[in-house]
Amino acid sequence: MTATNSRVRPWLFHGGMSILAALWVVPLALVVVTSLRTFDDLADAGLASVPKGLTLDPYRQALASGEWHSIVNSLIITVPVVVVTLLLASMAAYGLARHRIPFRRTLLLLMLAGNLLPAQLLLIPVLKLTEQFGLFDSRIGMIVVLTAVGLGFYTFVLHGFMRGIPEEVTHAAKIDGATTFGVYLRIVLPLTKPAMAALGSLAFTWTFNDLLWSITLLRDEQKLPVTPAILGMQGQFVSSWNVIAAATVIAAIPTVIVFLRFQRYFISGLLIGSSK
Repeated sequence: MTATNSRVRPWLFHGGMSILAALWVVPLALVVVTSLRTFDDLADAGLASVPKGLTLDPYRQALASGEWHSIVNSLIITVPVVVVTLLLASMAAYGLARHRIPFRRTLLLLMLAGNLLPAQLLLIPVLKLTEQFGLFDSRIGMIVVLTAVGLGFYTFVLHGFMRGIPEEVTHAAKIDGATTFGVYLRIVLPLTKPAMAALGSLAFTWTFNDLLWSITLLRDEQKLPVTPAILGMQGQFVSSWNVIAAATVIAAIPTVIVFLRFQRYFISGLLIGSSK
């Protein structure tokens, strides 16, 4: 019985994982196929039918509608958010992990608790603050808000990772004459490269795909990132689901590139950071 169970369990596991993988892949494949179909084909046969032919015209229409401009807006917001957030989070995590700061555990718990609040509770207060500081309907306001929103979570993860760095390494650097900032810059940051890369890919994906804060803090259509821009395309292309699907596929390309670039750091970095 034990031998039989040992042979059956792998089959059950792989069968279950195959079903879960199909549940993820099938909708994605449907979007890609829809983006390559003509409007007449979809109107006649429906989304679930076998396509009669494939074309790149939906992608041309999506790009002609101004999606390139919205992608550039997303990158203008996303890149500074990722860089500034990781820089500030790594500094805060290093201070909380290596120095006897008063109430450091309380500060860390407050940072984590802030990420447990639903974003909907913060919409009106943040909206009023951006209006008072003159940051409403500006990319700078979006950068400031998205940096503040993710800072607590990234600090918490990096804090767990940096606590696992042997203290002998930093002590040896200080004995050799390195300053506190020198230890952070030359010792700690290179050792936290896997965690930084994993969090960087997460931060890029979350920021690039943000919708809630974009539609709350931005009004000018020329400043809209790609996600709310695609949402607005439903009014321009009411029933042209092939064009909307093509715009969605184009919008996913930057995040896929970033994930593939940092894939080897992604899982290992998160697991190490969460186990400390």
